[in-house]
Amino acid sequence: MSFSSKVKDELSRQVNPARHCQIAEIAAILSLCGKIKISDQDHFSIEIHTENVAVARKYFTLLKKTFNIGTDVSIRRGAYLKRNRTYIVAVREHEDAIRVLQAAKLLNEYGEVSENLSVVRNVVVQNTCCRRAFIRGAFLASGSISDPEKFYHFEIACVAEPKAEQLRELIATFDIEAKIVRRKKYYVVYIKEGSQIVDILNVMEAPVALMELENIRILKEMRNSVNRQVNCETANINKTVSAAVKQMDDIRYIQAVIGLDGLPDNLREMALVRLERPDATLKELGEALNPPVGKSGVNHRLRKLGILADDLRERSVKQ
Repeated sequence: MSFSSKVKDELSRQVNPARHCQIAEIAAILSLCGKIKISDQDHFSIEIHTENVAVARKYFTLLKKTFNIGTDVSIRRGAYLKRNRTYIVAVREHEDAIRVLQAAKLLNEYGEVSENLSVVRNVVVQNTCCRRAFIRGAFLASGSISDPEKFYHFEIACVAEPKAEQLRELIATFDIEAKIVRRKKYYVVYIKEGSQIVDILNVMEAPVALMELENIRILKEMRNSVNRQVNCETANINKTVSAAVKQMDDIRYIQAVIGLDGLPDNLREMALVRLERPDATLKELGEALNPPVGKSGVNHRLRKLGILADDLRERSVKQ
C-alpha cells in the first residue's frame, strides 16, 4: 500500500462526532468528486465516483451517521484495465438528496445548485474544526501525497480555479502556505515543504501518518547531515594532500636547481622537515622544528618556499 493510500485509509476510519464537521466533510467530498443529477421532472440525485474504496466507505458512513439515509453502492470495472475499479455511492431519493445538498450549502435560496466559496462567509467552514474536516474531505476526494522516502509533495486537484483558491485560503488559516499550479484541466493546490506537510497531516488529524512522516524526515536529515560532514572532511583531506604534494614538488625543484644549503636557516630546516615527513600536518611539522613553531609560522615558511620555487621556474622559462 502506498503512503498516500495509508493516509486515506487512516482518515477514512476517523469520523468526527460533531454533525457540523460531518457536513463539512460531506460538502468537500461532493464538491470535488460529486455529481448532482436533475431529471426532467426536477428530481434530484447525487453520487460520487472514486477509485479509492476508503473514500467510498467514508462517504457512505458519513451519510448514514449524519442523515440516516440509504445509499446505493456499485462498482464499475474499467473497460481496458480490468483491475481498475470505480466505486459509485449514490443517493437516489429526491428528498434525501435535497436534505444533503441543503445541509452542505450546495443549493441556494432558490433551490438552484450553487456553492459559496468564501472562506469568511461560508457557514459550512466557519468553525476551525469544520475547516479541518473540509480539508480532510477534499484530500480524500482528490488528494495525494508522495512517498516521503523519495520526496515531499502533497496536493489536491480541483477542476475549477475558484475551488482551488478556496482550498488554499482554508489551508492558510492554519498558517500553512500552499500554492496553485495549472496541470492540464486541473488546478492543483500543493505543498512541497516537509515540515508543512507534517502540519497539514496534523490539520487533517492523521496522527499515525504524521508520526511515520516525522520519523522518515528525522532519518533523512540525519543521513544528510552525516553525508555533509563526510563530504566536508573528504574535501579538507583532499585539500591538505594537494597542498602537501605541491610543497614537496616545490622543495624538490629548489633542491635540484640551487640546492638547499644556500637557503636561510629557517627555510632550509623547514624544507628538510617537510621532505622527511611528507604526510605530516602543519601542526606536526611545527612540533618537529627546533625550536617548535606554530601552524601559522609553518604555513608562512612553506609559502615562502613556494614563492621561491615559482620564481626559479619563471627564470628557467625566460632563459
